[in-house]
Amino acid sequence: MVELWERFSYYGMRALLVLFMVAPSNAGGLGFDTVEAALIYGNYTMAVYLLCIPGGYTADHVFGARASVLYGGLIIACGHFTMAFPSHTSFFIGLVLIALGTGLFKPSISAMVGGLYALDDARRDGGFSIFYMGVNMGALAAPFVTGFLAQSEIFKAWLADFGFDPAASWHWGFAAAGIGMTVSVALFWRRVSVFGNIGGAPPVPTMTLRGATAVLAGSGLLLAALLVSDQPGFEWLRYLIVGLPLAAIALLVRRNDIEARRVAAVFVLFIASMLFWASFEQAGLSIALFADRLTDNHLFGFDIPSAWYQSLNPLFVIVMAPLFAVLWTRLGDRQPSTPFKFVLGLALLSASFVLMIPAAQATVAGKVSPLWLVGLFFLQTAGELCLSPVGLSAMTRLAPPRMVGLMLGIWFLGAAFGNKLAGLLGSGFTSDDPAGLAMFFLNLAAISAVAMLALVLLMGWLKQLMGGIR
Repeated sequence: MVELWERFSYYGMRALLVLFMVAPSNAGGLGFDTVEAALIYGNYTMAVYLLCIPGGYTADHVFGARASVLYGGLIIACGHFTMAFPSHTSFFIGLVLIALGTGLFKPSISAMVGGLYALDDARRDGGFSIFYMGVNMGALAAPFVTGFLAQSEIFKAWLADFGFDPAASWHWGFAAAGIGMTVSVALFWRRVSVFGNIGGAPPVPTMTLRGATAVLAGSGLLLAALLVSDQPGFEWLRYLIVGLPLAAIALLVRRNDIEARRVAAVFVLFIASMLFWASFEQAGLSIALFADRLTDNHLFGFDIPSAWYQSLNPLFVIVMAPLFAVLWTRLGDRQPSTPFKFVLGLALLSASFVLMIPAAQATVAGKVSPLWLVGLFFLQTAGELCLSPVGLSAMTRLAPPRMVGLMLGIWFLGAAFGNKLAGLLGSGFTSDDPAGLAMFFLNLAAISAVAMLALVLLMGWLKQLMGGIR
């Protein structure tokens, strides 16, 4: 329930983010072009996940996971409420606060779920799938609420009737996200005792000056480098996204101890997940724009807010997550290995963008059926369930016990890099060139397909690195 409401706040805001940035100023938006909005979107979502590294480290060594969930949640709520004020300054301050709070919250809540199961418990992947279903219940409801408040002509008419500016409807949606986060914090505070010793702070803070400096300075420099990489002449810094995990793998595989080799396996899965998220996170960017500009949204006699399509992914998660949980649990030791589940996830993601190629070509004749988006989100959700909850579960098994929070932070760094790439890829979206749009979707499909084939070739070696952990 805690994560449900936190995800309500995050996805409720994310459903509006790009649409708000590209909306003209006379419609209450910021008036940015697609390229500028895509880069901001990529940088913001990157920061949300990158900051999980210092957040996870701080949770491990100072606050504990339980306190980090509370502190992070309060900061996130402040960020959403800041965005409720209509100004450029409050918009960017709100994004910064949400990113900082999520850095504390996200690895900590996942670490607590991992703490509920023994390392060899066959129910572990099933448990994370159930948790993932709860996450998506919040993500399902959020776009309906915030999309209605931000885009619905009905709500805008109500605002006008009560003397409010209907063009400021976006900010009512951002405020609703803040209310959701406040509910999340209140629920956790009320029931925190049910977790017993799970997620408690260390008896004595174990953070060292050397360790804190390394984590904070490293995360800060990496974030700064990737932000600077958007400037002309500094694009070469983007190679850090691939170069750093490859360097980590090369160093770790030379060591003979099993913990180092398992951490090397984490970085192999890290690269696969990074490429997965680079395409998957187009949902809030190029797919959101496709839904807004190129999809026939006149359904059942009225125009639906384009943000509502963002609820398709969590809807399919809610339907399919119990099936996946039952499947993995019943198969037990016979279920596919973690690397093979990653292969399945990448294959399904690639297929979803292959599906969008004829949809792009069909825009020559005008706006297309929403069923194309239904098919896209169905395939992507099946791929997500093969990779995301499974990846979280694998991190809590592969990580040394003293480093679970930090390893989860590194896992979320893969999502950070993927979101950065998503912003770069999404800047190539075009809504007025069907042939160019078809090529855009083909490129996204190719990225996932190449990652899938590489993982297939490395499967045997990766299993050796994992040292008996499936």
